[in-house]
Amino acid sequence: MKLEFIPIKTRVAKPPKDDISDIIDSLEVKNGDIIFITSKIISIHQGRTQKIGTRPKEELIREESERYLPYTNETGDFHTNLTVTQGILNISAGIDESNADGYYILWPKDIDNFCAEVRQFLMKKFKLSKLGVVATDSHTTPLRYGVTGITIGISGIKPLRDIRGENDLFGRAMHITQVNMIDPLTAMAVNLMGESNESTPIMILRNYQNIEFSENVSMKDLKTDPEIDLYQALIDVIPKVDN
Repeated sequence: MKLEFIPIKTRVAKPPKDDISDIIDSLEVKNGDIIFITSKIISIHQGRTQKIGTRPKEELIREESERYLPYTNETGDFHTNLTVTQGILNISAGIDESNADGYYILWPKDIDNFCAEVRQFLMKKFKLSKLGVVATDSHTTPLRYGVTGITIGISGIKPLRDIRGENDLFGRAMHITQVNMIDPLTAMAVNLMGESNESTPIMILRNYQNIEFSENVSMKDLKTDPEIDLYQALIDVIPKVDN
């Protein structure tokens, strides 16, 4: 079977709040599909927006953050905020102004639950046994130019493949390695969605065999605790926020 990424062009979801139930209802999916939905239309669906000018952006960023570090580079060329939001290291708590018609778009709330609701609706509608739903956002990588896609919500598919206990090519036992199965797919989906005026906030992956479907998964399966993260020393530099 041919592997396919199928872009779904939709109407524009308009801030401050816009019910996207009609967009979800219009989807045509098959058993084993994985649906990628950009977080922006989820946020607009939930009304997670703020008119620009009504509140300082820095105030919103701090409120949305679990960790928050404002930063200006040595030459004063730019100012940014390093944050941890919903357990994910990001910039400015993920708050975005692009394609937002004069609004700040905040990250959605209860993202796993939203993905699960979409999944259950479509599984019932099309009488499916296997379906994955993934919420995505654009993300920067330290020491790299450009943005890539990252998973911020998930339902129906296992995000990791545990190869601890397996042997490498030379018989050495693997002790800590788990393979992130979903973020590479999310990165491709977001790349194909585009970042400007494409109007394709949803991408369907069809006929992908190398992933396990499961009823009992969430972002907790993918996120690490900062205290045991390999980059703990860097994360500890960002102060915790007492909201």
